[in-house]
Amino acid sequence: MSERSANSERYIKIARACLRAINESGTSGESREEKIQKVYDAIDDAFQAEFNDYQQSLAVMGSVLERIASGQLSAEDAATLARKTLASSGHNVTQKPVH
Repeated sequence: MSERSANSERYIKIARACLRAINESGTSGESREEKIQKVYDAIDDAFQAEFNDYQQSLAVMGSVLERIASGQLSAEDAATLARKTLASSGHNVTQKPVH
């Protein structure tokens, strides 16, 4: 999944949470302010969920980088580990020579 596609998916999840909150608040007997607060809370919850996923991904990548930096892996094993980590995180991985 490309970074653009991943960002689109995140946006869609957040937008759906907002729409769900708006739809649910439309049928309740709450005040306008309470309905607005529910939408804000839904936005915040959706952003927090996406941010938590992002933080977990960064933690995994950091751990992999530490393992590679330890120097205990062969160059081939380090490259394989890096490719697997990038692929599982949704990054587009292509083999390009490094100059």
